[in-house]
Amino acid sequence: MLDEVTQRRLLEKLEREGGEVFISALRNPDVIEVMRNSDGRLWADFSGVGMKCLGEMSASRAESILSTCASMLGTALTRESPILEGEFPLDGSRLQGLIPPLSSTAIFAIRKKALKVFTLADYIERGILAEHTEEPHDFLSPIATSTQSHTTDWLNLALSTRLEFAIREKLNILVVGGTGSGKTTLANALLYSLSQQCPHDRIVAIEDTMELQVRVENAVLLRASEQVPMSRLLRATMRLRPDRIIVGEVRGGEAYTLLKSWNSGHPGGLATIHANSAEEGLDKLSQYIFEAPDARNFSHDMVGRMIASTVNVVVFIARTSMAPGRQVKQVLRVRGFSEGRFVFEG
Repeated sequence: MLDEVTQRRLLEKLEREGGEVFISALRNPDVIEVMRNSDGRLWADFSGVGMKCLGEMSASRAESILSTCASMLGTALTRESPILEGEFPLDGSRLQGLIPPLSSTAIFAIRKKALKVFTLADYIERGILAEHTEEPHDFLSPIATSTQSHTTDWLNLALSTRLEFAIREKLNILVVGGTGSGKTTLANALLYSLSQQCPHDRIVAIEDTMELQVRVENAVLLRASEQVPMSRLLRATMRLRPDRIIVGEVRGGEAYTLLKSWNSGHPGGLATIHANSAEEGLDKLSQYIFEAPDARNFSHDMVGRMIASTVNVVVFIARTSMAPGRQVKQVLRVRGFSEGRFVFEG
């Protein structure tokens, strides 16, 4: 653990190493991510605009920045251990860095921590969340006829109303999207809605990089690590008396523990996952469940039915080439699992 004086000196060193262009980009509220490529060019992803080249950063400066970050994170960055991941010390943003021999020069991507929480109303105003889907998504199979009375009600709801309803009624929500699609920002908008509709709920949130912004008064924020993985924290969470369990991003076998947690008297959960559609999101979740030692002998049908009975709503957000650069494409109810596929409506 670094003492306060050493920490302050390293932070000052990091600002000097970064230089005016780099530091200005990090402080720009319109910048989502800052990246350096192996050719030395520095790029920034601007909200609603997209990628812009900011100039160049020397290889020595980039490697020095990563070395300083490694010192502050208490880890080694060497040719034998050339990957660095964690929180950027200046502002807590998510940092991923690599040095030779994995790349010809030092490279990094810094996903900025949100400075502002966007509400669902903001999403509507910016055109990210339309009040209707671009096209109907009806994946109902014959087994869904028993839910037909619910179908009309759900289909008649505006997308924002579906999300608010899901939060209020304690439905489990999975936010799906590709890299840079805005999953965490959308999750924070949903958490803000939760704080407005259910301010007295006790929330336990788990993530490996602290990006979620939980605004209820009764909240516990936990950080997973290599030493204490998310699956272990989820098991501990069960005894922390949560009303709702939130996971920043599902990446592996903890998916099985999460579903068991949501299905054991803790409804109203929220999690994100990397995938390119609602259906792919649930397929990815099933793949992760099979990574759990206790679930490796489960059948595909068993896992599918487990997911369908636990995950109630899937929200898919994607990057777009047109402004505002992001779009909520799907807000779907999960109605079952039949013939090897998930049954949706919405």
